[in-house]
Amino acid sequence: MSRLVVVSNRVPNPRATQPQAGGLSVALADALSRRGGLWFGWDGQLSQTSVSRPRIEHHQGIDYATLPLCKADYDDFYLGYANAVIWPVFHFNLGAMDYERRYSQAYARVNALFADALMPLLEPDDTVWVHDYHLMPLARELRDRGLRTRIGFFLHIPFPDYDVLRAMPGHRQLLEDLCRFDLLGFQTENDRHAFEESATRAIGALVRAPGALRHRHRNLRTGVYPVGVDVDGLAELASRSLAAPRVRRLLDGLGERDLMIGVDRLDYSKGLEQRFRAFEALLHDYAHRRGHTVLMQIASPSRSSISEYADLRQRLEGLSGHINGTYGDLDWAPIHYLNKAFARGSIMGLYRAARVGVVTPLRDGMNLVAKEFVASQDPDNPGVLVLSDLAGAAAELSDAICVNPYDTDAIAAGLNTALAMPLPERRRRHARMLEVLRSNAIDAWGQRFIHDLSPQSA
Repeated sequence: MSRLVVVSNRVPNPRATQPQAGGLSVALADALSRRGGLWFGWDGQLSQTSVSRPRIEHHQGIDYATLPLCKADYDDFYLGYANAVIWPVFHFNLGAMDYERRYSQAYARVNALFADALMPLLEPDDTVWVHDYHLMPLARELRDRGLRTRIGFFLHIPFPDYDVLRAMPGHRQLLEDLCRFDLLGFQTENDRHAFEESATRAIGALVRAPGALRHRHRNLRTGVYPVGVDVDGLAELASRSLAAPRVRRLLDGLGERDLMIGVDRLDYSKGLEQRFRAFEALLHDYAHRRGHTVLMQIASPSRSSISEYADLRQRLEGLSGHINGTYGDLDWAPIHYLNKAFARGSIMGLYRAARVGVVTPLRDGMNLVAKEFVASQDPDNPGVLVLSDLAGAAAELSDAICVNPYDTDAIAAGLNTALAMPLPERRRRHARMLEVLRSNAIDAWGQRFIHDLSPQSA
């Protein structure tokens, strides 16, 4: 069995005292430890100058090889091209794109730096699995340095339609770069189809069969691999965390009120402003919900040095204050808005206690919060998921109440339907969604991608 090499923009600290923040990191670490492997990428630190020799640490059967980024590369590669150009375009938000030529130059420079640092660590029969939009040129950089082993790429965010993508400077080069991988994985069939259409229209790739392309004398496969969650592990954690003191204090303060919960990074793609306005519409149009319903929105800080994110935080603080001032009472604040991160266990306990999970991104590759909410529920008395039909998870979780995230009145109606849903229907919907989650759990996701990347399946 060949060694697995995972490459990602960020690499978790193997000796962190806190558990991994998400199930995806746990799943990748598990895949690496089973096969013996290397995890390569940025360590999250900044340096005064560019560093080309990685720091290597061995922990629990995995070699972690990490580099810092210099401040200029962090600003222009990470905050610049990755998150001020690719991120908004791939989330269909052209108005938020902020392009400067130095950003694309830094994007190319950092991918070349990663390739230079990674090449000496690779062995002839390694299987290389690259993750996400920060590293789309990496296969080309590695091929140019002589690497002939199989390289796969998984895109965790959506892939835009071609008429959106072509507004992004440098999009043809990125498509050329993606065609240097052996296998491209996407969250949904729509994403896979959007890539194939873009590759054929922009760079003349030929679709030979579903999931099979040819470009510049190379064959490329594409596939759909929706990321899953650890269903049983989350259920156990949620049940145990429900009794945690921090969670109990919150629930004691709610009394008999219904809890609706949203947990997101503070990002314009998550639809938080529309969500707040939809909650206001719920209180306005369904007056019997006043005094009996609380929306807790946890929005962990993200990319606060980018102006769009700082502005979003201010707008959300203003909206929550307006709603609480208009509808609140001495013993009831309709919105609990928390701009901070919480431990994973606390979040799972809150999910289990919530009557409604509110996941309404304007666009999302998958959105694991939706799946985590379903997995955390008590099967005997489950909550209801209200889900954006523009999230990748909606392709699997059809028993959620699916809404258009731009239609605040429709979201409000969906929230009211969720709150009013009788127990037998809640149980039926939850059971069907849980069955879907079990059929594509996180470990199966990784195993299926690695299997399809192997030479035997080529």
